[in-house]
Amino acid sequence: MVGLANGRCDQENVIEQLKNGVSAMRLPVTDLVSNWAYMVMAARAWNLKAWYGLLVPDRERGLELVKMEFRRFLQVILLLPCQIVRTSRRVIYRILSYNHWLKDFFATWERLQRLVLVE
Repeated sequence: MVGLANGRCDQENVIEQLKNGVSAMRLPVTDLVSNWAYMVMAARAWNLKAWYGLLVPDRERGLELVKMEFRRFLQVILLLPCQIVRTSRRVIYRILSYNHWLKDFFATWERLQRLVLVE
């Protein structure tokens, strides 16, 4: 019983994050199909956050990312200030600030590059 109750509480937290973190319930138009598409995109953003957390090489930090609120995830992982420098044959991305998640960000990036996609 306790396990079922805890599972339900987790679902309630996910629903709350979809409402307030990703803004899935703030429907922009009155058309039903457009609102459905907006909610699906917001739910995909939430799922991408969870998948990214599962790909982090450090298991504890990855689980911390999975449990993290979406707005905090945006601040520490996605909204990194970056300078883009285009040279003759390559593009250089310079991270302009530091936070304690950058080590995990780069480790996950290297892991994603080594990932083999199955068709």
